[in-house]
Amino acid sequence: MRIMGVQIKRVYDDAAKADGFRVLVDRLWPRGVKKEAAELDEWLKNVAPSPDLRTWWNHDADRMDEFEKRYRSELDENDEVAKLRDIVAEHKTVTLVYAAKDTTVNHARVLRDFLAD
Repeated sequence: MRIMGVQIKRVYDDAAKADGFRVLVDRLWPRGVKKEAAELDEWLKNVAPSPDLRTWWNHDADRMDEFEKRYRSELDENDEVAKLRDIVAEHKTVTLVYAAKDTTVNHARVLRDFLAD
């Protein structure tokens, strides 16, 4: 999925040249993935949802709308978002890499959309 040169992709999917600059946006390192295999250019763990928000949400699709509101509020106050915006400005294509199983119910989608606003 792509918006303004920013796309999202699961860390468990193979890296590709089309991914451009790859940024892991999870707070925790993905299970079973070796650092070399992830082929990341950056790890911005602090753009991920806070531990309290992540625990409350628990990837529950029924809470997605409320999660998105709360997460966007956190992003508004997050200094590391500026670093991510700089990365997006510097690279033609940026892939936000995440570990969640669900390709729609995940914070990377919210973050990608937030960057497009």
